[in-house]
Amino acid sequence: MNLNITKVKIAVMIPAASLETIRNSLFETKIGLKGNYTCCSTALKCIGTFKPNELAHPYIGESNKLEIVDEVKLEVICYIENVKEVLNKIHEIHPYEEPAIDIIPLIDEEYFK
Repeated sequence: MNLNITKVKIAVMIPAASLETIRNSLFETKIGLKGNYTCCSTALKCIGTFKPNELAHPYIGESNKLEIVDEVKLEVICYIENVKEVLNKIHEIHPYEEPAIDIIPLIDEEYFK
């Protein structure tokens, strides 16, 4: 099997109140492209947990205390050549000190035809 991965799915956890700001800012980069469509994304409501240590500077919560927060998992499609730009943008605009980001390689549907 010889796969040519050209796209990835980038998933980032964000505070629910920041969804629109972050999504709109990311749409200024080259993400969310699907055929003749732009600005494609999925946002899933979820509950995030984290416990900052004494060296952390949390946006939400306190050091050494488990936090349980309403979050959104924002998912977008991105071409490989644009991943670095998108990651830089996420780190620039994301309120969290350490945003949780997944980068998932995608197999093009054409491979299975």
